[in-house]
Amino acid sequence: MTHEVQDFIFTCHSDLPWTSSKFAPGVEVKNLGKANGRAMQLVRFQPGASFPAHLHTDVEFLFMLEGEVLQNGQRLRSGWSTVAPAGTYDSQFVSPSGCMFLLMYALGTTK
Repeated sequence: MTHEVQDFIFTCHSDLPWTSSKFAPGVEVKNLGKANGRAMQLVRFQPGASFPAHLHTDVEFLFMLEGEVLQNGQRLRSGWSTVAPAGTYDSQFVSPSGCMFLLMYALGTTK
């Protein structure tokens, strides 16, 4: 459920459905909100799922909640975060065991 109060948008993720990612099989997202050209998603990878190689055209923020992912050779576990400035490239982004993370990115970029 989403509530708007004095320009704030409040969302409870448990009220939102998981939807299949249009960019990668085995990946599901919950769209938590968007404003001022940015979006926030909860992202869940099934074991073995991966994002295709991609260029970050704007800054991207990621915070790991559960499981682990390999990003360009770096193993990220619960509590780790990544800041990918514009112009950086993910040649590898795969979760061997499955994971869940919070992702914030500019609208119009591929997610």
